[in-house]
Amino acid sequence: MPPLPRYPLISSDPTVRSGRPYLTGTRISVADVLDWLNSGTTEETLLRDFPELTPEMIRACLHFSADRGHWSY
Repeated sequence: MPPLPRYPLISSDPTVRSGRPYLTGTRISVADVLDWLNSGTTEETLLRDFPELTPEMIRACLHFSADRGHWSY
């Protein structure tokens, strides 16, 4: 499914991650990234452990969450 219009790095598809928003081109959900950051995982660690992630993708997750006003997706 195409990316969400306002968030080109985030997609939503009912056949991927049960329809939860995820990072385009991956199967990593926005909620996963937010949970990892909230638990204290650093951006550097995420980028090392998940080479498909970019700093822009992490920022997109934070913007997506901030625009919705809460952390659970």
